[in-house]
Amino acid sequence: MNKPGKKIDVDSIDMEKMEELVTPNPGTISFPHTVGGAIIKPEDKGKIKGRALSAMYEQTDMNMQQIYDQMQLLAQQAKAIQDRVDLSERIYQSRMSFEPLISRVYHLYTKKDGTDTLSLIGPGEWGRSKPFEKYVATVKLLADHTWDIVEKGE
Repeated sequence: MNKPGKKIDVDSIDMEKMEELVTPNPGTISFPHTVGGAIIKPEDKGKIKGRALSAMYEQTDMNMQQIYDQMQLLAQQAKAIQDRVDLSERIYQSRMSFEPLISRVYHLYTKKDGTDTLSLIGPGEWGRSKPFEKYVATVKLLADHTWDIVEKGE
């Protein structure tokens, strides 16, 4: 061992032993091989996996929420179609004394005896005498011969 303040005798260094200590492939070792080399820190694999799992769960939760929102929208659309079908059946079973035209607005009423009637006259156009017990809806005939509710009654 050299004492502080003494000079190193370069001639006394055993080069064969030095060659054993120096790696021929410095990129494969897990620590810097020179004074100016990059600091190599071992990674905490548990922390890396934890972050990756957290990001994966966040992404899949977001995707599942989008699918859930789409399912709700489809359910609402299906309900609206079913409501149109139900109303259309009710109108086609009602009494009508004219042929309804596509894109025209009509009014559905219920009489005192419980039967439905389709009318050209709106609820505000009857005056004092109303021959119907209940105003059901204002409807419009669509091109597919279903009826769209423009305004709901009582």
